[in-house]
Amino acid sequence: MVIKVGIVEDEKQIRDSLQILINGSEGFCCEFTFENAEDAIEVIPTIDLDVVLMDIHLPGKNGIECVAELRSKVEQVKFVMCTSFEDTDSVFNALKVGATGYLTKTTQPSKLLDAIVDVYHGGSPMSSHIARKVVSYFHRDIKENEELQKLSEREKEILKLLSEGLRYKEIADKLFLSTETVRTHIRNIYEKLQVNSRTEALNKAFSK
Repeated sequence: MVIKVGIVEDEKQIRDSLQILINGSEGFCCEFTFENAEDAIEVIPTIDLDVVLMDIHLPGKNGIECVAELRSKVEQVKFVMCTSFEDTDSVFNALKVGATGYLTKTTQPSKLLDAIVDVYHGGSPMSSHIARKVVSYFHRDIKENEELQKLSEREKEILKLLSEGLRYKEIADKLFLSTETVRTHIRNIYEKLQVNSRTEALNKAFSK
């Protein structure tokens, strides 16, 4: 079994180093590398690959956009982001469009090869601190859900409109309620969330 790997990376030194590492390791081969997303999008659907290592910061379209375009065209290919971008938005945007792994460029060569094998066999390899971001994100979501579960459906609806910047009268008009009824709902929201203002309520329910 040989795992066929492609690389999308605009920095030639990194691209060449990765290709040498992969081709010099038993059980792997890397014939195709790309320095931009546009070439990768054109060629990858026409060749036979198992795994693609994808940088995020590319000239023109970025790596996340590249994965988004390729995902439906090459469903058998697994995409692993291999990048210096570690912010939460980059991580989750990449995972949302179909990346199955997320590694930083500081990943040791042996661990990179292990990750390629892992994703080939159905795993989702991530650098340890990236994995911690994922865990923290889902813990945050659980907390948000717990806060919102304290509210009735009408209260959630009003809180959402508050988050959009609507005034009490605008919320009342939108929901066909009296302004005083809206005030009562908002007092109940504040009491249930144990807050004293619109900002505190929104931060507690939707904070990241």
